[in-house]
Amino acid sequence: MAEDSETKKVFDAEAAASLMKELRGTYASGKTRSYEWRVAQLKNLMKIVDDHEKDILDAIRADLSKPEQESYIAEISIIKSSCTRALGELNRWMKPEKVKTSITTFPSSAEIVSEPLGVVLIIGAWNFPLLLALDPAIGAIAAGNAVVLKPSELCPATSSLIAKLVGKYLDSSCIKVVEGAVAETSALLEQKWDKIFFTGSGRVGRIVMAAAAKHLTPVALELGGKCPVVVDSDINLPVAIRRIAGGKWASNNGQACIAPDYIITTKDFAPKLIDALKHELEAWYGKDPLESKDLAHIVNSNHFARLAKLLDDDKVSGKIIHGGQRDKANLKFAPTILLDVPEDSLVMNEEIFGPLLPILTVDKLEDSFDMITSRGKPLAAYLFTNNKKLKEKFVKTVSAGGLVINDTVLHFAEKTLPFGGVGESGMGSYHGKFSYEAFSHRKSVLYRGFAGDASARYPPYSDRKLKLLKALLSGSVVGVILALIGWS
Repeated sequence: MAEDSETKKVFDAEAAASLMKELRGTYASGKTRSYEWRVAQLKNLMKIVDDHEKDILDAIRADLSKPEQESYIAEISIIKSSCTRALGELNRWMKPEKVKTSITTFPSSAEIVSEPLGVVLIIGAWNFPLLLALDPAIGAIAAGNAVVLKPSELCPATSSLIAKLVGKYLDSSCIKVVEGAVAETSALLEQKWDKIFFTGSGRVGRIVMAAAAKHLTPVALELGGKCPVVVDSDINLPVAIRRIAGGKWASNNGQACIAPDYIITTKDFAPKLIDALKHELEAWYGKDPLESKDLAHIVNSNHFARLAKLLDDDKVSGKIIHGGQRDKANLKFAPTILLDVPEDSLVMNEEIFGPLLPILTVDKLEDSFDMITSRGKPLAAYLFTNNKKLKEKFVKTVSAGGLVINDTVLHFAEKTLPFGGVGESGMGSYHGKFSYEAFSHRKSVLYRGFAGDASARYPPYSDRKLKLLKALLSGSVVGVILALIGWS
């Protein structure tokens, strides 16, 4: 066995440039623009999840110890839904949109034509390693782009499987996967893309945006933030608790960008809420949650150490009222509830992205809105109440990527809603038709014949011509008539 054959080829800036040149050539041929090509790729992408469901679930389990049910619901089912919707709607999405024209350009007609951006880069995230690579790709393919996928290296089993299956099922002349870590991602970011779609942390998002700025490349950044949950007392508490706990711990053990990051409730209601949370957690994960097979582990030792640092902060360590157990060797971290942690503690000054859930208390629930708006805009914000006025004030006051009333995280699965951040939680959105539009340029087209060529547009200028132009530009039919007949 030759040693050279065992050496993996290095993916550096030169390799990235070569890849880009190849994809530019393929895209220029027009291959990706046809309806037939797009449909064929989407159908084959659907076959990936249909034919290899067990392989996918096993890979995610190997990377994150994520329960099969969580992986199916939050990754496979959403990809299937996205593909189904794109296949059903693509013909309509691709049709030019007819729009009205004004007297200013009369006689004319106009339309908006969607065209692909070109060659795009999608950088996935580790917390939902299949979904956050393939779901954006559905929009990019549907829009007719050539695509490079960069799965997360923190989930090597899933990354390897994505590379293998995409290479087998999709058109490798137009859709490619690049595996690797920082060096490979850096090499990709040196290239001039037509769009970069990144899901991950704000820290890395800034690096991606800085690289894109060198080429004036547009970006979509799906980041995160501290997603608050405001809980009123006039609610169905058992249902609310299940939905909060489900969004927190049954979503990759809190390692989700839209997972509840902290709860705000009143001092009077907090004891009931806490008792209900403790009861539900014990029912789900037992008295020793570190032994539960229904709880995902922390992705790696670095993230485990980060969470441990948050919990061991002197300002927080005495505030633990449930959980706190951890197993460093197996990267297991128990669901943990903290009560009334200080605003200046570490856990309240960065996105937790793990199983720690602080509960903050206020005298009046309305005070919670000021607490939320004093921080950066989160990717999601949640409110549990039956109070109509409180709902209205929440929607009007709280700026976030998305809001959910009386549930958590479910807006991610609704394809009629755009999913994305605002401010430091990101920019751009996707899902359903919004995914198609995220990777398209809406090109305006104005059609005119040779009739109706107004001499007032051209020199030599005169007062009469100016009156006619003013009438045309203001859209006044009466003004045009008066100007033409010389009425002053």
